[in-house]
Amino acid sequence: MMRTIDLRGRELTGAALRAELPRAEVDIDVATHRVEPILADVRARGAQALADYAEQFDGVRPPTLRVPAEALQEAAEGLDDDVRAAIAESIRRARLGHEAQLPEPRTTSFGPGARVHQRWIPVQRVGLYVPGGLAVLPSSVVMNVVAAQVAGVPELAVASPPQRDRGGLPDPTILAACAMLGIEEVYAAGGAQAIGMFAYGVTGAGESDSCAAVDVVTGPGNIYVAAAKRAVRGLVGIDSEAGTTEIAVLADADADPAWVAADLISQAEHDPAAASVLITDSPELAAAVDEAISMQAAAAKHAERITTALTGPQSYIVLVDDLEQGIAVADAYAAEHLEVQTADAAAVAGRIQNAGAIFVGPYSPVPLGDYIAGSNHVLPTGGTARFTSGLGVQAYLKSVQVVDYEAEGLAEVTEALAVLADAEDLPAHGYAARLRQQ
Repeated sequence: MMRTIDLRGRELTGAALRAELPRAEVDIDVATHRVEPILADVRARGAQALADYAEQFDGVRPPTLRVPAEALQEAAEGLDDDVRAAIAESIRRARLGHEAQLPEPRTTSFGPGARVHQRWIPVQRVGLYVPGGLAVLPSSVVMNVVAAQVAGVPELAVASPPQRDRGGLPDPTILAACAMLGIEEVYAAGGAQAIGMFAYGVTGAGESDSCAAVDVVTGPGNIYVAAAKRAVRGLVGIDSEAGTTEIAVLADADADPAWVAADLISQAEHDPAAASVLITDSPELAAAVDEAISMQAAAAKHAERITTALTGPQSYIVLVDDLEQGIAVADAYAAEHLEVQTADAAAVAGRIQNAGAIFVGPYSPVPLGDYIAGSNHVLPTGGTARFTSGLGVQAYLKSVQVVDYEAEGLAEVTEALAVLADAEDLPAHGYAARLRQQ
């Protein structure tokens, strides 16, 4: 089912190696061109534009932009007990995982009367986007909200697309997750228009059709959501341009082919454009995994979607000479999710430089991170894990340095300061310090 890329005997590095590892063809520039007029319209017409786009793209016109409090309560009360318990456990683990990310304030002393304090300050208001397309993702509510709450953000707003079969409300499981997390500000808005709502703020006939602008927008979405986030970056902060999901599995001959196949399929289930990649030095494992994929995919609920993803140009098996080349390929690909199913998997995982999240050993499948591991599933895609991180508390924190010098501390460095100022031909800088010594 999956095609093979054979890199054995080829010494490739850097950009040349990345060029051998194709991804789904995504033209962010075309998407940006399409979302720019939507963003401009939302900025100009506010809630009216959001209602029009909901009708156009989602097939329903929400009765109000903001989800009524009683709808959140009803969703929470109607939630299946098992689902409620699972969401509660996901929240508990996510809180513990994100609390470990909180940086500590520190003070550095350079001598008497000379200190610099390092503070971490949460932004005041965030907009959290939760998709509602092929799959409903209450887990994304947990991932976004918990990270922001642990960071200490005082105002959180969630947006998720209106559903035609729900009378224009977002999916009830998403609403229930919001209620469980204490989120009262939820909007029935999806796609690029929701990103515009957060970035610019909108006003309507009343409070139920208004949303104040935010400082930071986070959350996964399709290419149009990613393009909209790129377009508003600078006006607001964003986490990343997270796109369609992807998984790479670095495996050796001892890996269980049925387990590897199941993990590759688990991400292909998300979207026909999802990417699933196996990297191995074992042709025998490659053949066994491909056979297992054919059997498991045929029996899966979303067989057509899975088959489309696994036979697309973005999914393939990479044959390498040995583990060293496998690690190089994994780093070049920079997967959103990377599983390591090799001998001494923890040591191998410790050598990986580029991945959104790393899953160590056969009992750490990617679905664990999707839901309940305690990590975050909003991760960099498209190779951007080479230079960016997954969503965490840092997305909602600002680093601020507080310079706290007294007279003796300033006196000690005034002449050095003035020398540097003169060297840059900015003598007024030096004068500002020398004046205080007179």
